[in-house]
Amino acid sequence: MARISVKVDGTAYEDEVEPRLLLVHYLRDRLGLTGTPVGCDTSSCGACTVELDGASVKSCSVLAVQADGGEVTTVQGLARDGEWTPLQRAFHEQHALQCGYCTPGMIMAARDLLRENPDPDADEVREALEGNMCRCTGYQNIVRAVLAAAAASEEVTA
Repeated sequence: MARISVKVDGTAYEDEVEPRLLLVHYLRDRLGLTGTPVGCDTSSCGACTVELDGASVKSCSVLAVQADGGEVTTVQGLARDGEWTPLQRAFHEQHALQCGYCTPGMIMAARDLLRENPDPDADEVREALEGNMCRCTGYQNIVRAVLAAAAASEEVTA
């Protein structure tokens, strides 16, 4: 067993974990944060994307021990006082989801893009999200949502 100390969505945790435990399973099974879905377990779909120390990572390809001393933000940690971020609102308003399975990963990857490029064009959005797969929507409304969030006057990554 390995001892880890990690902050997740603003809460500090100290745990003993198997060295081979994936971050996605730590978040879901140990911490009960089921908003981060297990998709493909091969890092192909991006559904499990979270932020680790401010950068988006596919949590099925990161060991929990690699997050030791770090800070993880999941989609569940974005809303403040029950208020969605502009990006979350844009996904809702632009109907950027159908089944919703890929949505947490799409939102987290889009946050990463908008932090680096606050005014992307549609091609840049598509390129930034190419590591995230959606089997339902056809992506157009997802791209539209990211562009709408970028156009919002509010801070996207708040």
